[in-house]
Amino acid sequence: MSRMIFVKPSVLRGVVEAPPSKPYTHRAYAAALLSSGVSRIINPLKSRDTNATKRACIHLGAEIEEEENHVSVRSGEFRTPDNVIDVENSGTTLRFFTAISAHAPVGYVILTGDDSIRRRPMEPLLKALRMLGVECWSSKLNGTAPIIVRGGGIEGGEARIEGGISSQFISALIYASTKSRRGARIIVEGEMVSRPYIDASLAVLTRFGFRVEHEEYYFFEVEGGQHGAACEFIVPGDFGSAAFLMAGACLTSGDITIKNLSLDLPQADAAIINFLRMLGCHVEVMENAVRVYRAGRACGGEFNLRDSPDLLPILACIAAKCSEEVVLRGVAHARFKESDRIMVMMHELTKLGIEAEPLPDGLRIRGRDSIEGGCILDPHGDHRVFMALAMLAASTERGCIVKDPEVAEVSYPQFLEHAIGLGLNAEVLEE
Repeated sequence: MSRMIFVKPSVLRGVVEAPPSKPYTHRAYAAALLSSGVSRIINPLKSRDTNATKRACIHLGAEIEEEENHVSVRSGEFRTPDNVIDVENSGTTLRFFTAISAHAPVGYVILTGDDSIRRRPMEPLLKALRMLGVECWSSKLNGTAPIIVRGGGIEGGEARIEGGISSQFISALIYASTKSRRGARIIVEGEMVSRPYIDASLAVLTRFGFRVEHEEYYFFEVEGGQHGAACEFIVPGDFGSAAFLMAGACLTSGDITIKNLSLDLPQADAAIINFLRMLGCHVEVMENAVRVYRAGRACGGEFNLRDSPDLLPILACIAAKCSEEVVLRGVAHARFKESDRIMVMMHELTKLGIEAEPLPDGLRIRGRDSIEGGCILDPHGDHRVFMALAMLAASTERGCIVKDPEVAEVSYPQFLEHAIGLGLNAEVLEE
């Protein structure tokens, strides 16, 4: 029996703490696996996606002990998994551990996931790994999971890869190449998307003592044979998850303060601050906190989301209530996320009477001051689409039913709890 929620007209007000960062939790686990000794990851996100990465580390030889607010990761020698690595819905886990799995000592590593994961492109990463001496392929020979990787290590050398599909490919190559025999030169061809995620990857590697030289975002020189240094890594709050609550305050003319947010480490989705300001919201950045409250009339404009594609669903929902046209560009790669986010957002906004036109790299949206609602919205199994639609539903005149609330567990398990605590009027329904 599937669940739905009826989100009624609401106003979000109050104070809440941002959940830990999903990107940094993934990267801290991977860096700890590649290091020698015992690392402590403090305040890791516990979600379906990050649990998939934790299991992948265990499959490959790490010993992990969980405490109340941290995990200890003991690593040393890689081992060949006894079973298939199931990443469930986590694209980050699939990409990072396809590359890292090459360090298994013998035999083959098989990685797979849910229906969405088995549609996501992997061939660019597989080709680059082959250039570095790794035997790997898609079991269906079409560049998608299940993926098979032969263990034995990474020789190294030079690899070229397109930068326009996913920065996770480049991060995966960099992480895995730290333990290659000869080191690696990674050359990115074309325009790089999601650059702040590369910055996050490098920041974590640096914290663990790994050395990577790079020239802008087009050339990376990774020293081989590195061991890394076990360390203590504190996971920051997640701007990507907090963005939904920030937008909720904006959409419902509310006033919320989100704690545990800092700009000390690079985060792609911290761009939400400037985007909200440009769309007419009042945003106040404080020490380790951000306050958002609606001020004035929402405006339109054109926004390039090349480096923060995960903000597409929530910005599309804010655009739905803008009095002027909003164009969201630079996110052709959003078609390869948990869903085709361009087409899904177009379809769901159209249900609400909003004019939404898909573009090759984004959306053109003509919003309205008032949205009646009264319909059923479908996130198509995408956690970020669900959270965005829930916030938009709260701003409609009649409210909306939103399907599949459980998908939020992928990245933000406490989303509904936090939103309801801030005033979201939501009723759980059974279908």
